[in-house]
Amino acid sequence: MMGSDIHHRTEDFRTLYRQVLADLKEVLNTSHDVLALVSSGTGGLEAAVQNFFSPGDETLVCTAGKFGERWVEMNKAFGLKATVLTAPYGDVVAPDAVEAALAANPNIKGVFVQASESSTGAAHDVKSMGLAIKKTNAIFVVDAITGIGTMPLDLDGWGLDVVIGGSQKAFMIPPGLAFVAVSPKAWAQGDKATGPRYYFDLKKEKKNAAGGESSWTPNISLLLALAEALKYIKNLGMDKLVANAQALASATRQAVSTLGLTLFSSSPGSAVTAVRPPAGMDSGVIVKEFRKRFNAIITNGQGSMQGQIFRIAHLGYFDFHDLFALIAELELILAANGHPVKFGSGVAAVQNAYAELALPQPALAGATK
Repeated sequence: MMGSDIHHRTEDFRTLYRQVLADLKEVLNTSHDVLALVSSGTGGLEAAVQNFFSPGDETLVCTAGKFGERWVEMNKAFGLKATVLTAPYGDVVAPDAVEAALAANPNIKGVFVQASESSTGAAHDVKSMGLAIKKTNAIFVVDAITGIGTMPLDLDGWGLDVVIGGSQKAFMIPPGLAFVAVSPKAWAQGDKATGPRYYFDLKKEKKNAAGGESSWTPNISLLLALAEALKYIKNLGMDKLVANAQALASATRQAVSTLGLTLFSSSPGSAVTAVRPPAGMDSGVIVKEFRKRFNAIITNGQGSMQGQIFRIAHLGYFDFHDLFALIAELELILAANGHPVKFGSGVAAVQNAYAELALPQPALAGATK
């Protein structure tokens, strides 16, 4: 990031930009166009609404948390007629409900969902949804900001037409870049779309990207950082990045259960684990104690969930040594606030999960090669 004095209308930048876009396609394992925008992930979400729909278009929005509600608000802001499928916080919208809604209304032009609803720790079944949507004329728009790098996502095979990512999640760099992967089916619909756009004009971005340039002034420091992060992911393998998040999430679920706590989501994902605090305790107490006692950061619930859950992340560079420490700290915090804890029990659950994954297993007596 210290090398950000590259001028963005030079061949040095064009070489960097072409490589970053090519590497994004590679780690996402897609033949679709992948574009980079200077914005938070929400800019990528807005671009999806603007570029592929017209005011008055009928859409289907799946919402099961704060970020699903963001899709609802964006559809309304750009004049789309959204049918909203709502699941309670902690649950998910069932693929059968999506398929039924599409069958009931063949005029629906797009379906919006979060792959990973990180406000509740839940994960949608985007594969089943995508395969159902693929049979229709609708395009499937997926907020994968916390899904990329934490769950399998077959963009081409599952019919994920517009997929949005963000730089600060599994890509492990500061916030400020959004990524949008666009299928041929989405581009074809975009050719007819009349939604208002200027800065987030994806056709313009695609045309400029072909020449190795961004439409507007790029965030060069973040692109330099992203180039290095993508090298790391390519060397590691996206499948291993996903497996690491899944292993940490599984171990966390085992640990908190051992400590007598319960999960918030009925369909937990691997980006974050949302946990209910002990009865009668505000989750904000646990969040503040992590910061005060250990200078560690976990997050509270959002909106109406504030005080009801705390969330533990598993994205990117997080590894088992982080989780050993976090669960040990959680045990101390719970005990200090009156929740009965057998010290070491949660940590032991994480150790056992790690041992099953990473330690060599002794050969059985009498086994032959």
